Amino acid sequence: MSQQTQEVRGEVSMEELRKDYAQIRGVYAAAIQEIDARLKTLDSEFSFRHRHNPIHHIESRVKTLPSIIKKLHSLDIPVSIINAKKNLHDIAGVRVVCRYVDDIYRIANLLLSQDDIVLILVKDYIKKPKENGYRSLHIVVDVPVYMIDGKLFIPVEIQIRTVAMDFWATLEHGIRYKASEEVPPSIAKELRECADVITDTDYKMQKIFKTLQTVHDREDPPEERPTEG
Repeated sequence: MSQQTQEVRGEVSMEELRKDYAQIRGVYAAAIQEIDARLKTLDSEFSFRHRHNPIHHIESRVKTLPSIIKKLHSLDIPVSIINAKKNLHDIAGVRVVCRYVDDIYRIANLLLSQDDIVLILVKDYIKKPKENGYRSLHIVVDVPVYMIDGKLFIPVEIQIRTVAMDFWATLEHGIRYKASEEVPPSIAKELRECADVITDTDYKMQKIFKTLQTVHDREDPPEERPTEG
């Protein structure tokens, strides 16, 4: 893109973009660290109280500068870090992979119950899956980050899904990425059918877990376990 075109669109130079991105990246990374620490604390406490870790693992990333530029272009928004901060909620992204479907809502509700976490947006693709079969709970929250100049509220997109949902989403993304053209309708149909089968398995595994947990709790009630201290 020529400098003249950038000026017409209100965009800044690549050099300025790199400089501005370097300045904000640390803030978004700090927001991710804050969310990560809170999630791990919730998982640890839940494990102690209920003998179950709802979180299997956590992944995170700060959106790269090329990805930010590509996203702004797709939205037909002039490219600048200021516009990215105003219009993109997923510069900081966290993926929480849970064991069971109930754990997804449990973790989301526990996090949102914290009085300094501000809910911005919810997209529940579990109750209403995407057309391609994708399932996950997406929430965007503002989290406080304490910097030298004071407190900032930074948006973080959190995707919460089960191990099974993550398995399907990872493979489906790889299949579509490798396809040189749009996936044929017959293949898209098979992918949706796979998503449905995996969803059924998800709920069956959860039912088995709950049955065994009930039996275990009868034999060894949580309140009878020795406590620390």
